[in-house]
Amino acid sequence: MRLTTHEPAGYECPFCSLQNGVFDDHNQASDVVAVTDRAYARVAPKWWPANAGGALVMPRRHVENLYEMKPADGHAVWDLTQQVARAMRLSYGCQGVSMRQHNEPAGDQDVWHLHVQVLPRYRDDRLYQQHLDARWAHVDERRPFADRLRSALPPPNSFV
Repeated sequence: MRLTTHEPAGYECPFCSLQNGVFDDHNQASDVVAVTDRAYARVAPKWWPANAGGALVMPRRHVENLYEMKPADGHAVWDLTQQVARAMRLSYGCQGVSMRQHNEPAGDQDVWHLHVQVLPRYRDDRLYQQHLDARWAHVDERRPFADRLRSALPPPNSFV
């Protein structure tokens, strides 16, 4: 059953574009840290002040939100989310991780391709109080975090 879509007509999905080799300031090949048949993970381009290096895990197939997710894709996303969380904990030296996933505008979704955010957490980091202070990180800032996660995960496969 398809619920109402919020994806505008002619929407160019940044996550699908990244898989197809279309790059821009927020999407670079160097951001990708792991790829499976059904899911992929990348370092997020948007960071909160005390939580640099967050990651996004998403299905390879374009799906707008959780309501439309096929079970096999959901399992693949969840499995990769767990791997990324473990790799983040080991390679960043963070004290924990938080995960969140948003659906529809009222649920705070702002990219119309399902994704799970995996965020490094530190004692007293005030992540949820600093939502409005998030900023776009330059690819050169993202690269060392992607390298650390990539080295702690099994080798990624090509998108091709």
